[in-house]
Amino acid sequence: MSRIWHSLRQTLLAVLCDRYAIVVMVGAVILYSFFYPAAYRHQVAGNLPVLVVDEDHSATSRELLRKLDSLRVAHVVGQPADLQEARAQLEAGQAEGIVLIPANLERDILRGRPAKLVLLGNGAYLGRASWVLGSVADALGAFGREAAVTQAAFMGAPQAPPVTLVQRPLFNTQEGYGSAIVPGVAELIVHQTLLMGIGVLLGGRRLVLGRRLQFDLPTLTGMALGFGLIGLFGLFWYAGFTAWVQDYPRGGNPLGQLLGGTLFIAATVAFGLFVGSFFRTRERAFQYIIATSIPLFFLASLSWPAVMTPRPLVWLAQLLPTTSGINLMVRLNQMDASLAEVSRELITLAVLLVLYGALALWRLHSPKGTKGIKS
Repeated sequence: MSRIWHSLRQTLLAVLCDRYAIVVMVGAVILYSFFYPAAYRHQVAGNLPVLVVDEDHSATSRELLRKLDSLRVAHVVGQPADLQEARAQLEAGQAEGIVLIPANLERDILRGRPAKLVLLGNGAYLGRASWVLGSVADALGAFGREAAVTQAAFMGAPQAPPVTLVQRPLFNTQEGYGSAIVPGVAELIVHQTLLMGIGVLLGGRRLVLGRRLQFDLPTLTGMALGFGLIGLFGLFWYAGFTAWVQDYPRGGNPLGQLLGGTLFIAATVAFGLFVGSFFRTRERAFQYIIATSIPLFFLASLSWPAVMTPRPLVWLAQLLPTTSGINLMVRLNQMDASLAEVSRELITLAVLLVLYGALALWRLHSPKGTKGIKS
């Protein structure tokens, strides 16, 4: 036990004394927590293109068109002849939404009949779709209330609408891009900086020794615990302090976060030790992180749906701690998920911990190995 504690202390000292490791594993985590979310502070998209298909061609439809064009979020960029043409433009990326004004809209309003409007949106970009659809829906709702006044001029006082739409976001309360993306990216930042730090230390040590690294079991255990403590600090720094300062959704299932976060970091450390054992220099760690960060985020299916990802990539993604770890922490922290609801992610991380732990032992363990990692 004393040897494990000694190795743990040596590992923490190595991180503190290595300027590259301390900047990557601690400094970068803290700096990113302030600078990265700042870009999404306002969480508002503006002047996004919208298409209007006017099949009514009445004074009422023209008034609705003027109201839509006056929105700050949306801007009417075209009036296609039919819905098929509008859909083609939407799929080509020329617009973010479509408003269909059906024929006989004005006649139905004047006759007291329920009039219908169709709103279609492009969900490829979460923030844009949210703001376009929400703002246009509000404008259409205001137009509906004005139409009720018009009906009253012909039919007397209008009756209360039979159905009232109440939109209340459950998790992403601000319906913003930042609230949807930053919490997931935070877990990726912790994962990548932890891997980079492990790779820097292992690669630098191997360069000094000029041979493959070998450690006895107590030393390797202490190293893993040291890296794990640093990873947990970064993870809960984002899940707690940063989410509070930046006012992102937070606070769901803290006990679940402690269990799930520990399992995520443990699997990441095991993965990092295995991958880092192949680095012959510390520069290899930086090259690895730069090349894999964006693919790892997309493979996590947080911003790109898994149903649109080729099945082999979906299967491959299950071998990465980030896939289960990001979804696990987002659901536990932002969505207050129970452990039963994230059981699949927990089991996957446990399997990955065993898998990469065994591989790390195969690569780094030796009964007569070195006693510690020194900077």
